[in-house]
Amino acid sequence: MNLLAQEEILIVDDNPANLAVLSQVLKSVGLKVRVATDGTSAIAQSEYDPPALILLDIMMEGIDGFETCRQLKANLKTQLIPIIFITALEDTEDKVKGLSLGAVDYITKPFQALEVLARVQVHLQLQLLAKKIIQQNQELEKANQQLQYLVNFDGLTQVANRRHFDRYIQQEWGRLQREKQPLSLILCDIDYFKNYNDYYGHPAGDDCLKKVAEALKNAVKRSSDLVCRYGGEEFAIILPNTDLAGAIKITQLIQLTIKELKLVHDRSPINKNITVSLGISSEIPHQQSSVKFLINAADTALYQAKEQGRDRYHLFP
Repeated sequence: MNLLAQEEILIVDDNPANLAVLSQVLKSVGLKVRVATDGTSAIAQSEYDPPALILLDIMMEGIDGFETCRQLKANLKTQLIPIIFITALEDTEDKVKGLSLGAVDYITKPFQALEVLARVQVHLQLQLLAKKIIQQNQELEKANQQLQYLVNFDGLTQVANRRHFDRYIQQEWGRLQREKQPLSLILCDIDYFKNYNDYYGHPAGDDCLKKVAEALKNAVKRSSDLVCRYGGEEFAIILPNTDLAGAIKITQLIQLTIKELKLVHDRSPINKNITVSLGISSEIPHQQSSVKFLINAADTALYQAKEQGRDRYHLFP
């Protein structure tokens, strides 16, 4: 019992003698005890400060033990508290009724101290085990979420990685093909990033990538849009339910957001600050086309933007 000594038991009984005897039995092994003399106050106590376990008399004035149990089990704040009925009723039907309402056990009057302690100990241990399982499940869920994040997001820039890009664009292609709605893609490349990295060093280059990724996220507002690190200094933005005109507006906003960063680039032959080149493709998915075509189209448009002098966007075709 020592391991369970910090647990608190609520005894609910309208008979002062029963309360006194049960309290003495439980306190004798170090358990904390509080009492309620009616079902209404027991419910209020349990909701405000849930006990580890409730010993509940069935025959009480006002609402009886059955109704008290029913209300406790119907309340999200108290439904997981184990309830042991204490009763002089011997009828099997009454016991079945109590168990069907959610009670975990019965103690029959006149009760024996050793039996009370044994049953209380068992259910406290079960409750502690249940709490540990819930905690472990929560920790496992948190670990799974962290793992999913590591699998799907780029560790440096904190945007989606190439794996996530591949899966998401396939998913949206299939959905929008069924819905006959447009899907747009923007490929974005930091201009003369190798020069930047060589001159300022890799730590500065990493910081630049992070700031550009953050700027891209700020330019893309909808939860369905996805910013990805496509590779190296290249990013991709997937825009479901967005036509070419909408994609152009996003691209122009990206250009403005990058410009506002004012990241100095002394080794750029075209601008004193960091700039980007962008390629845009847009299509209503259909069976005669493919995700590969959409990606290749954006890549071709990006190449043309670079060929035309960089720090600009180009549309496909």
